[in-house]
Amino acid sequence: MARFELVCSECGKVLAEDPDLLVCPDCSALQERGASLRGVLEVRLTEPPSAWPEGEVHEPGVLTRLLPLADPRHLAPLSVGGTPLLEVPRLRRELGMPRLWLKDDTRNPSGSTKDRASWLVAAKALEYGRDVIATSSTGNAASSLAAVCAASGQRAVVLVPAAAPRAKLVQMLVCGARLIPVDGSYDDAFELCCEACRELGWYNRNTALNPYTIEGKKTLALEVTRGLAPEAPDVVIVPAGDGVITAGVAKGFADLVEWGLLESAPRLVIVQPVGSSALVDALERGAGDVRAFRGAASVADSLVVESPRNAHRALARVRASGGGGVAVSDDVILEAVVRLARLTGVFAEPAGAAALAGLETALDAGLVGRDERVVLLVTGSGLKDLDAASRTVTVPPPVPPDLEAVARLVGE
Repeated sequence: MARFELVCSECGKVLAEDPDLLVCPDCSALQERGASLRGVLEVRLTEPPSAWPEGEVHEPGVLTRLLPLADPRHLAPLSVGGTPLLEVPRLRRELGMPRLWLKDDTRNPSGSTKDRASWLVAAKALEYGRDVIATSSTGNAASSLAAVCAASGQRAVVLVPAAAPRAKLVQMLVCGARLIPVDGSYDDAFELCCEACRELGWYNRNTALNPYTIEGKKTLALEVTRGLAPEAPDVVIVPAGDGVITAGVAKGFADLVEWGLLESAPRLVIVQPVGSSALVDALERGAGDVRAFRGAASVADSLVVESPRNAHRALARVRASGGGGVAVSDDVILEAVVRLARLTGVFAEPAGAAALAGLETALDAGLVGRDERVVLLVTGSGLKDLDAASRTVTVPPPVPPDLEAVARLVGE
């Protein structure tokens, strides 16, 4: 077991583990409905490692020794994490970036990075004797929780905007989750989920609110570092919605530096859609918190958030890394879906392809150098949103079953 304590990222108060403790009691008293979370807690190991755990990064259980678990056997029997770090030679040549890598998290069981958080949260719920886990989601966190609970034998209740992509809704239902479509935004679903958990006694997986979501997502940074060793990344490009993947990845690198396993943390460059860019706007304004982005909308549904819940920590972490943020249009994101697939073979949903769209914008803005070691985080599979991908291609009409028809079609 990795022994740990919980630290308030706002006031620095140290708290002991408690099944009912999600946020700092003092700072959360200042919480305003619909605003960024106050008193977000982060895990701090009290006996930090002095060396990497033995074994390869892709082997089950290697990195779980660096996580706050009483017993790794509580983890659902799924192959979460250990996703490939790809060298993408054709994309390197296209961009003139010989040291570019792609972290392909579409390979996770439910097809997204969110499995990393759900896997750990479900294990903690099992430790605490909680059978029902609930979450709000734009889609991926909910389908992730559904898959993990299906494997662990726990029950998942998921509250999602009714407008979430159909493929994600179907995935939740097929995995046996209790789906509650909400006639409203993700932010509405978030608040409703919190109320339901308080009143009905469900364990709350809500992103940022549950400290183990951040801890689960930090495994991305651990894997990237181990995968690139003995080199280290200079820049990591992170698609951002609520800011939890950003904060988790940043925490992972910061932990490694603190433990003496990494010399320095990379710069983080976050990417958001123009239609949902509260974090990028705050970075540009030099603000410590976000302004709610009313009416947020984008083809990258996984990144659509009016008030990013982990804004305080995400903004602080990005600034501390020396990084920045860029906003990209939906048209550029959809172009990146196609370009990524045709140059790497990785089919990403718009939110995942946003990493590539953001990289090119960051290059133009001087935030990233072409000779630097850069890692793109591709966070979700394109199979989760075929409607979006279908906007970028045209399916040809059927031809008669003869060679002349095929030759004619190919000639055209």
